[in-house]
Amino acid sequence: MPGPLQGIRVLDFTDERAIYGAKLLADLGADVVRPEPPDGDRLRLRGPHTEPDGGSLWYAYFASSRRHCVVDRADPDARVLLGRLAGRADVILTCDGAFGVDLLDIAAARAARPTLVHVAVSSFGPDGPWRDWQAPDLVAGALGGAVATTGTPDTPPLKTFGDLNFMVSGTYAAIAALSALHHARTAGAGQRVDVPVHECITAALEQVLMLAWYGEQMGRGRVLPRQGGTHWSMAFTVMPAQGGAIMATPMPDFDAQLAWLIEHDAHQDLLDERYQGPENLPLYVGRMIEVMREWVAAQDPEALFFEAQSRHAPYGWVLPIERLATNPQLAARGWWTDYQVAGRSVNGPGAPYRFSETPWHLRAPDISAAETPTEASILATLGWEAHR
Repeated sequence: MPGPLQGIRVLDFTDERAIYGAKLLADLGADVVRPEPPDGDRLRLRGPHTEPDGGSLWYAYFASSRRHCVVDRADPDARVLLGRLAGRADVILTCDGAFGVDLLDIAAARAARPTLVHVAVSSFGPDGPWRDWQAPDLVAGALGGAVATTGTPDTPPLKTFGDLNFMVSGTYAAIAALSALHHARTAGAGQRVDVPVHECITAALEQVLMLAWYGEQMGRGRVLPRQGGTHWSMAFTVMPAQGGAIMATPMPDFDAQLAWLIEHDAHQDLLDERYQGPENLPLYVGRMIEVMREWVAAQDPEALFFEAQSRHAPYGWVLPIERLATNPQLAARGWWTDYQVAGRSVNGPGAPYRFSETPWHLRAPDISAAETPTEASILATLGWEAHR
């Protein structure tokens, strides 16, 4: 079945900072076209790669469901071609410095097509003292504040796995595109949307900024110490167990957790009167977490997780990646899907959502347009030769 964005034309001039946003739109059924140079998209070189053919698994995932066309910067008609494509698009996604962006005349395209939406993703936005700074994922996470919350007081801050910070900015880019597209369809006016990675990451810090501003009023201090997997409330934390780890919490029912500990004769001094009364709740929570940590250390995480679920306690078993790949919940929902990499199918992640009327499905990348680098043939092959 066609996706919910069928008929929406998108030009993809993104790099790592927003390519996930282009993927989200493409997998929703939009006709997403990604121009690339004659020697190939540089992101095709990103690992990990399959063996022995060397196809990029990273690119197969992030460049899914879209079409490609070759644009030769040395061709004097390159600007004309991109202008024609822009004049037929509904949405243009750009990252400053990405291939082809400097050949685009966005102002002319918007003048010719008033409903055109331009989502411009950059590291720090088009103005401000940091606008020209460079920020790969690690730097973006550090300057956005995300890295400062990782690790423990006894360890250095940690880098988040992969390009997690750019997954955040890519998600915001897709949301921005859909929001602006809705406005264009209802009000008849397109617009430019600036999406700075820096602001996306900072916006995702949740309670961190709230504590910085209001922590002293809460008696907590302005900045919590780095505390790894511990929630700001100090009532959720990842605890080591026998051969693994589990996210454990006494919430939402402290009495039920206390009764569970009493069953195992592991409650220690939690019945002491000094923990009674609402004014002593922070002290009680802190002590309960200490007691639970000792108790959990001797438990099997898988067995403890299922026992917690049966008691309606929101524990989370920290699944090793190899166990996640065989997770029965994901298998039962048919979540894994096939990606085409170097001419063969490989198993990969499915969609982070599910529509009841327009089911998600992955489309294999179409590179036929890459073999026809003339303006007329590219427009004809893409089916973008006619105005709408």
